[in-house]
Amino acid sequence: MPAVSKGDGMRGLAVFISDIRNCKSKEAEIKRINKELANIRSKFKGDKALDGYSKKKYVCKLLFIFLLGHDIDFGHMEAVNLLSSNKYTEKQIGYLFISVLVNSNSELIRLINNAIKNDLSSRNPTFMCLALHCIANVGSREMAEAFAGEIPRILVAGDTMDSVKQSAALCLLRLYKASPDLVLMGEWTSRVVHLLNDQHMGVVTAAISLITCLSSKNPDEFKTCVSLAVSRLSRIVSSASTDLQDYTYYFVPAPWLSCKLLRLLQCYPPPEDGAVKGRLVECLETILNKAQEPPKSKKVQHSNAKNAILFEAISLIIHYDSEPNLLVRACNQLGQFLQHRETNLRYLALESMCTLASSEFSHEAVKTHIETVINALKTERDVSVRQRAADLLYAMCDRSNAKQIVAEMLSYLETADYSIREEMVLKVAILAEKYAVDYSWYVDTILNLIRIAGDYVSEEVWYRVIQIVINRDDVQGYAAKTVFEALQAPACHENMVKVGGYILGEFGNLIAGDPRSSPLVQFNLLHSKFHLCSVPTRALLLSAYIKFINLFPETKATIQEVLRSDSQIRNSDVELQQRAVEYLKLSSIASTDVLATVLEEMPPFPERESSILAKLKKKKGPGAVSVELEDGKERGELNGGGDRGGDAAIAASNASTPSPSADLLGLRSAAPVSGAAPSAGSLLVDVFSEAGPAATSAGVNDDGFLSSAPPTAASEDPAPPLPESDELLNKFVCKNNGVLFENQLLQIGIKSEYRQNLGRMYLFYGNKTSVQFVSFNTTVSCPGELQSQLNVQTKTVEPLVEGGAQVQQVINIECLTDFIDAPLLNIKFRYGGALQNISLKLPVTINKFFQPTEMAAADFFQRWKQLSQPQQEAQKIFKASHGMDTEVLKAKLLGLGTALLENVDPNPENYVCAGVIQTKAQQVGCLLRLEPNAQAQPGEQMYRLTLRSSKDTVSQRVCDLLAEQF
Repeated sequence: MPAVSKGDGMRGLAVFISDIRNCKSKEAEIKRINKELANIRSKFKGDKALDGYSKKKYVCKLLFIFLLGHDIDFGHMEAVNLLSSNKYTEKQIGYLFISVLVNSNSELIRLINNAIKNDLSSRNPTFMCLALHCIANVGSREMAEAFAGEIPRILVAGDTMDSVKQSAALCLLRLYKASPDLVLMGEWTSRVVHLLNDQHMGVVTAAISLITCLSSKNPDEFKTCVSLAVSRLSRIVSSASTDLQDYTYYFVPAPWLSCKLLRLLQCYPPPEDGAVKGRLVECLETILNKAQEPPKSKKVQHSNAKNAILFEAISLIIHYDSEPNLLVRACNQLGQFLQHRETNLRYLALESMCTLASSEFSHEAVKTHIETVINALKTERDVSVRQRAADLLYAMCDRSNAKQIVAEMLSYLETADYSIREEMVLKVAILAEKYAVDYSWYVDTILNLIRIAGDYVSEEVWYRVIQIVINRDDVQGYAAKTVFEALQAPACHENMVKVGGYILGEFGNLIAGDPRSSPLVQFNLLHSKFHLCSVPTRALLLSAYIKFINLFPETKATIQEVLRSDSQIRNSDVELQQRAVEYLKLSSIASTDVLATVLEEMPPFPERESSILAKLKKKKGPGAVSVELEDGKERGELNGGGDRGGDAAIAASNASTPSPSADLLGLRSAAPVSGAAPSAGSLLVDVFSEAGPAATSAGVNDDGFLSSAPPTAASEDPAPPLPESDELLNKFVCKNNGVLFENQLLQIGIKSEYRQNLGRMYLFYGNKTSVQFVSFNTTVSCPGELQSQLNVQTKTVEPLVEGGAQVQQVINIECLTDFIDAPLLNIKFRYGGALQNISLKLPVTINKFFQPTEMAAADFFQRWKQLSQPQQEAQKIFKASHGMDTEVLKAKLLGLGTALLENVDPNPENYVCAGVIQTKAQQVGCLLRLEPNAQAQPGEQMYRLTLRSSKDTVSQRVCDLLAEQF
């Protein structure tokens, strides 16, 4: 770049920047900026003979004002005029202004394009680079149309300087990503590929980024790049650090270029040419050998560069999956990283070994590290590393270690982070089914799973255990005995009651000979859970009761008395009432033979792919790969009969791991799937034939969650939020449970839990009338900037809400960065033909993501002094709205989410708190001090609330929220 002369210092700009920095307030800054804008506007309008220096200075000032966050609506033409200057600094400022402020749809684009064409044809390398940078920065379709044919010519021209070639390659890459249909390489393809042989390493590094992108879309056109990439990689790997001095980074030769070459090779299968393949294998072996050598430097940059190349090489080895020796060596190298002190290396090692475990060549080598992986699952502090360890255990599981791995995963479930439990449950259920030789072990495992993590056991899991028990005669008695014993626990999960009700209703007669599990004892045990269960479970239990009448005639009078009770035949739920009435009538008028025919034992289920597996495949996304079980005969036995082995194959995902930014709550699920036939993915119809198939809504993602802003109905727009929305929201600042909204038709209850930057909210919609709500629909939207600050996904609710009934909706929340506004909840339904349209603010506030922090007095005041900048503090003095009850104040401060620090403030009547707000982007420390004036007369009592945090918006928002609570 040309040297900047002393005359280009632009003293006026320096003075202006100094004035802005010296402003004592925001108002003073705005006043100074407005004064400067008026001056610049008058100069541009009045003095037509402005020289280039003055234009450059004023354009620079406008650019600086824009970067301060103020809108600029003039000066664009003057910046375009600077492009025609022959002075580098003036042309540079012109291009900089255009790159930052000019919209891709601006009317000035044609003028800008003409100036760029002049610079590209000038053959001045500095001007050419400025023009190419501008094209890449703006990247509009109009620019792509104008220059997509010109830039490849510049890139491959023999007389183009190296610096210009680098800029041209990266500019072309930007245009290709923005408008791939306009960037057609055609005749330039072979000449672009041969840039891999360029003597200048910078040109090669830029060109390979372009070639990799083009190869991923058109691999056949660029397949000649493989041999050239191998040749270049071989030269780098075999060179000493002194051979490439300008491109050696902490004793590692050209690490960025090496990684890009290895990534390019992953776009293609192994080379067919024996010589090229041999040379590539030699390169990979050299990289693995260098990983074993002692480090040449203790600095972290050296190890980072070295490991980056190693992991890309291992990815290429896994991609080829054809060199057993390399695969085993890669596995052993990764095994060394499993106990490395660097958390990132342990994570990457676990992630890569998950893929290695699916290879027939390296599976056994991966299994040798089982104890280390189990230890990581138990002891790792980082939840993402623990999840990768669980994925690896799942991937390395086979018949030889299934019981050990399932036991360890069950043990981990008791303390696992709540956000990954559902996936863990699915994996345990699949492994238990896949490798079950002893079916009593399978039943024990699933029941233990329900006991440990009942809330996370999906319907697919307990449907599947019922299906297998019904299909296996030899396990039915054991299942009935085991589930009977499990139901005797004082605290029994509802899913256990469902399994118990179904199995005892079908096979309770197999254990009825024991006086301890006589028919009446079984019935009383089930009925003792009845009042604690939801409506669907009660419906299942009523079906079990009528089955009992068929199996055990001696229980008929007792069960009929239950069915005849007012709580059943006059139940507000239509489904329960109808079942009670019909079952009572059936048991009264039907003969024994008719009853036995109607209520005969369920026939074996037809064989199909496990619905649990289908759910896990969806949860893991489209990248999940299926691996069939090894033994066809055992597959058949597993699902109920060796004669059906060929049709009974159960696939199991190899747990292909997602990106390091793991989705703990399933917020970033795969693309929505359209509704499928009930028999293909759900056992609901199979298990409860009287219930209709569950409808699957289009637009629902793999977990049944909708994104935060689904399409609204075409006929009606959402209503504006109710006037009392803010008041309702403030009620939940310091609590998580309660009634959010209630009118004469509808009651909305809420229950929520938060951990770190994740939250889960349960909404309960209760129909207070005796008339059903139809077309019941809810949507959650994030207005404006909130879309980039919160990730909210909702499960769909049933479109029909019976009179007196209640439906539940689950909402998952991820805090990406700090926010002020709240998501909007819109509820629409028809009652008596009239549309009801209600909008509320969902009580999701920034304090929900507080992590309490205990601090000693010295630490608190030291941190308090560190946060002494004016913008870091927010303070409010306000009148007390309620009495100053000490216990109430403490409860509210604890409900805020912070830790209440005792004996810290010198004044014992003051309250101090500390916490850290957890967002995905950053952690924001927050200190709070509440000073009540308790000695004043009632009605004159005041508070002074002071918040200090490392982010000004957080201080102000938490202060505003908390001030409303007292």
